[in-house]
Amino acid sequence: MQRYFQHLLTIGRVFSIASLCICVFVSGAAAADDTTLKDAYKDDFLMGVAINRTIATDTAVSADNVDRDLDEVRADTAVVLKHFNSVSPENDLKWALIHPQEGPDGYDWEPADAFVAFGERNNMHIVGHTLVWHSQTPNWVFAGKVPAPGAEREDSRGRRNRWEYTGPRATREELLERMRDHIHAVVGRYKGKIHAWDVVNEAISDEGDEVLRDSLWRQIIGDDFIAKAFEYAHEADPDALLRYNDYSLENPEKRAKLIKLIKSLQEQGVPVMAIGTQAHINTSWPSYEEFDRAITEMKELGLPIHVTELDINAAERGQDTTTADLSADVSGGGLVDQAMARQAEQYANVFKVLKKHKDAVKVVTFWGANDGVSWRANGRPLLFDRENQPKPAFDAVIEVAKEK
Repeated sequence: MQRYFQHLLTIGRVFSIASLCICVFVSGAAAADDTTLKDAYKDDFLMGVAINRTIATDTAVSADNVDRDLDEVRADTAVVLKHFNSVSPENDLKWALIHPQEGPDGYDWEPADAFVAFGERNNMHIVGHTLVWHSQTPNWVFAGKVPAPGAEREDSRGRRNRWEYTGPRATREELLERMRDHIHAVVGRYKGKIHAWDVVNEAISDEGDEVLRDSLWRQIIGDDFIAKAFEYAHEADPDALLRYNDYSLENPEKRAKLIKLIKSLQEQGVPVMAIGTQAHINTSWPSYEEFDRAITEMKELGLPIHVTELDINAAERGQDTTTADLSADVSGGGLVDQAMARQAEQYANVFKVLKKHKDAVKVVTFWGANDGVSWRANGRPLLFDRENQPKPAFDAVIEVAKEK
């Protein structure tokens, strides 16, 4: 833990020195497009970005959700290096990508190794995302050799469980062993290189009074699966900062569940060391006051706050929800009226709140380098357009940094 905060201080010094050196050679006021996010907020918090495999490996990609030739990838990379000093992997440390097959020989290390090497090569704060999650986890993780009681039980509303895997289930002991082996292998491989981990992701329920999502992790292991995950991660790297990460924490009901969960973990002595709030929001919600209230209440837990997946959706269909569900259609219906102006205003509100609470907010990470590689590309949610040109939202964020 001490090493982690020393690392943050070191990064701050490096970029402050770099900024000073640049100023020696530049006379007069800097042009607006020469102002970088990491320099603008160097006295407040680290500025982070999630990168995809194309940036980490310097390769082109053509897929349904993103299509970038090599020149575009290198332009994306230039934006990342210019504006950010913290980096997260969009996908390559998720279980399905790094450990697709069962057993110690079932890992695919190459893409994650490339991500970590990218961060190290560029002297960046490196985040690991994510160790335990109900989504993007291979079926073999939950599979047992014989049918387990209740393998296809109905939930409290009488619906069959909707999880992809519905076959014979592992026992509690089998699943705990798989969790521990996976966490020790992944965290152990990058010990001293990855500085912060999203240990458990999105475990809070969106429905009813239940605090925890009724995931297979919970059904098989029990409510203590979260504590066990943090325990195993701390064993694997005692100096890494361990985060709990979730979305829609701007919603008072869900935030109350978060607070209840974190207080319970703290009372048990579980090494949860930071709160990750995703902040997948939209141009209509939350208001400045609602976002301020959210950060204020989370700050009362006494833990650092990391904004982990920030974007602001300008699509019509995205104004009714802040879900992070990959299957939700939140990018359709065209853009809202005056989309870029409204988005800029919302980004300004967000950064005014974050700067106000800079004593607690330590890292702010955008979920993608630009609109062209965003998981919500149609909602144009980021500060740079598909051609890596700064949008009005970028200017708004920089202006907030200048405010006293």
